[in-house]
Amino acid sequence: MAEVKDCPGFETFGEDVRTSLEALGMGRKELAEEADISYRYLASIELGEAIPSISVAMRLIRICRLPAERYFTPDLVQGESAQR
Repeated sequence: MAEVKDCPGFETFGEDVRTSLEALGMGRKELAEEADISYRYLASIELGEAIPSISVAMRLIRICRLPAERYFTPDLVQGESAQR
């Protein structure tokens, strides 16, 4: 399983998921069920202990309404790219 230090851009993913849960008024159990993952796995993601697979990350991004580019193109978001 990938670790946060190995996945630039995912440093805040777990915290972003947790913040989104609160904003959407969802519980962790409800999100885990909707994302088709275990409650424990979701908790590990939120705590920054696990980086989700791409399919799980995309489900969480969609459900939580997170900006995918923040996690998959961190250099663009951080302003380090000439493309921006």
